[in-house]
Amino acid sequence: MESRNYDVVILGSGPAGLQAAIHAARRKVSVLVLGKKDQSSMYHHHIENYAFLFKTTGDEMLKVGMQQAESFGAEFMEEDILKITSNESSFEFVAESGSRIVARTFIIATGTNRKRLGVPGEKTLIGKGVSYCVDCDGNFYRGEDVAVIGGQSAAVDGALIMTGIAGQVHLVCDALLVPEPLARRLSESTVHVHQGVEVREIAGKDRVDGLVLSDGTELPVTGVFVELGAKGLLELAGSLGVQFDDEMKHVQTDKKQATNIPGIYAAGDICGPPWQLAKAVGEGCVAGIEAAAYAKRHHPIDT
Repeated sequence: MESRNYDVVILGSGPAGLQAAIHAARRKVSVLVLGKKDQSSMYHHHIENYAFLFKTTGDEMLKVGMQQAESFGAEFMEEDILKITSNESSFEFVAESGSRIVARTFIIATGTNRKRLGVPGEKTLIGKGVSYCVDCDGNFYRGEDVAVIGGQSAAVDGALIMTGIAGQVHLVCDALLVPEPLARRLSESTVHVHQGVEVREIAGKDRVDGLVLSDGTELPVTGVFVELGAKGLLELAGSLGVQFDDEMKHVQTDKKQATNIPGIYAAGDICGPPWQLAKAVGEGCVAGIEAAAYAKRHHPIDT
């Protein structure tokens, strides 16, 4: 499949990502924003502590932000990213549809929320069979039976990865919400899909030994991977050598929002507290300006 080339790619279409897109696009570089706005933590919120606006909704602000970015030339692709690789001069992204994007530089603005199931056994068995990162922990379950929870790109991709590592792989979801190419790969795989059900309980005392579903099915698994929503930061950026804080939750940046890896910037909640719109917008502004300048310094990719 032919790749699409951009100077700046932005991961995340929340306030940090949109502000970065506005400032980068205004500097006459090609910009692509990847992500789904309804995954932003701001999407369902009411805003009343942001300067110059008395009260509005997060949905409305995101809508206006997208229109502003588009007016300056930024493009949008409402897809999650499954993989990032790099070479000496660029970064390549593989989207959930199979599309490939190449960029000179990119900005991480994905937020930090790691969604949990909130079911009995989940909290007490974290690190004892419950994981939130297939790429990080998958190899610990070589030859064992496992379950991946979720119906979006992170879960389906994770389940497919585990077919090369684990024994029987189960995918549990209320509905599959992935593009046709990814759904086709799943249907052609050995993954056992349990669709239209929810997880009621993760069973086990000292270690995970099973999963109880809402239809009464009991799955004898030793590993449970909770992969709700898009691919997480650890999966995407960790393999590139991006430096995190001691708890592996937040990306470390300098005052120009640059990470330790040349060409990679970060902004917003992914950089740590406070979890405020004003901070995200400010960091997005800086990241967008700096990423555009980096792309120009390093001979922008022809689009």
